[in-house]
Amino acid sequence: MYGSAIWPVTLESGDLLLRPIRYRDKREWSEVRSRNSEWLAPWEASNPAPGGRLPSYRQMVGSLNEQARQSTALPFLIVERTDGFGEPKIVGQLTVSSIVWGSAMMATLGYWVDKDRAGHGIAPTAVAMATDHCFRVLGLHRMEINIRPENSASLRVVEKLGFRDEGYRERYLHINGEWADHRSFALTSEEVPEGLLRRWLRG
Repeated sequence: MYGSAIWPVTLESGDLLLRPIRYRDKREWSEVRSRNSEWLAPWEASNPAPGGRLPSYRQMVGSLNEQARQSTALPFLIVERTDGFGEPKIVGQLTVSSIVWGSAMMATLGYWVDKDRAGHGIAPTAVAMATDHCFRVLGLHRMEINIRPENSASLRVVEKLGFRDEGYRERYLHINGEWADHRSFALTSEEVPEGLLRRWLRG
């Protein structure tokens, strides 16, 4: 399953949608990120190269779009309808990355949510929608989420959704300027035969 066979796609549950990130989202995305800079800074990926910088918005979207064309990523924005009027507002971002086909059939998922909308079930609903799409439509078998041990908000998301804690990965990713330990959580398609979103909403 390659290229246009998996992307673009929009997923929806109630007032919450996952849709492709676009170049023209730059102004709104930048405003949300600016408001959330302190909230997100401790968990922000960084460039380990000496003097390394993160890509610009345009470079980021270009890279994500190329990965989507190669069927190795699904770069979503999390958007929410408000009062049923106008364009849904950006409330976060979710990327399914490192998609591996063949005998592995697995992927890694990462996300962030606007601090003003945290605690309203947005992150678990978005993760559940993306995981169901990967399992049921793309046929993937395993979804993995790696979280800093200190990130209590994200830990609550995987706990609510029933992801298994598979232990520590020492110095796993470069975060906020240093190599940081992570806890690895995973779920396989056999563990949610009824669908993760259905189980989450029912629970």
